[in-house]
Amino acid sequence: MLVATLVSAHGQALVGEALLARLARTVPGTVRTAVLDGAVAADLFAEAADARKLEADIGAELDGAAIDIIVQPAATRRKALFLADMDSTMIGQECIDELAAYVGLKELVAGITERAMRGEIAFEPALRERVALLKGVPLSVVDEIIRDRITLTPGGRELVRTMRANGGYTALVSGGFTVFTGPISAAIGFDEHRSNVLLADGGILRGEVAAPIVGMQAKLDALVELRTRFGLAPEATMAVGDGANDLAMLGEAGLGVAFRAKPAVAVAAGARLNRADLTALLYAQGYTGSEIVRA
Repeated sequence: MLVATLVSAHGQALVGEALLARLARTVPGTVRTAVLDGAVAADLFAEAADARKLEADIGAELDGAAIDIIVQPAATRRKALFLADMDSTMIGQECIDELAAYVGLKELVAGITERAMRGEIAFEPALRERVALLKGVPLSVVDEIIRDRITLTPGGRELVRTMRANGGYTALVSGGFTVFTGPISAAIGFDEHRSNVLLADGGILRGEVAAPIVGMQAKLDALVELRTRFGLAPEATMAVGDGANDLAMLGEAGLGVAFRAKPAVAVAAGARLNRADLTALLYAQGYTGSEIVRA
């Protein structure tokens, strides 16, 4: 049995009774539907073997409505371990680009970031190249950037806090920097954070990052390590990210979700979120609106 969770775009309520009734009639294999949160989110259960086909069948009936669809085995939908990327996933910005803006190099650094996240260039040398451009930046600007330029992605706090309230473990695993992941993970409510260390002397960046670099392999290793620590089956894990350095982590997770992701990542991931906020990852686990811990 597969379950397809339909979630409206952020701030909208598009999954109404009429739509569910039509899907129940027209989508092959449908057994039943269930409302999760008014017209915001609902489930469709189907006797089907191909998740991508079920997603396509439902999508064809939506007439372009701004609704995301997450399909997975119904029996293992509830997750006990959640790993998340930070930049452009749990927050709306790329922190290294915001640091570069301080020295007037945002456009240059953002271009390198975009290519790395698309998988066009290797992550680690691209990170070292960008960090070198930050030499001389005072670390004191980080607090200002977090205060004035960083925005938390809607639904992120609710996602993390609801999972933790129900016994789940949550980790922010980023190719970014500890000076950002520390305060941001605390603001969202993660159990832990892992990321890269910017080297500095007297509070001034040296233009270097400590080894080893937290990149694609480190994100994958974090998932496997935490899964093993808690004795979890692979299907009890979930990960979300947007860039090429998230691909291995997303592929290893029981549910790997591409969030407003680069094209190659969206194609490779098990599920895609392009319109809904991060509470969609609670609905996908079967949580109802009344069970969400509101921030």
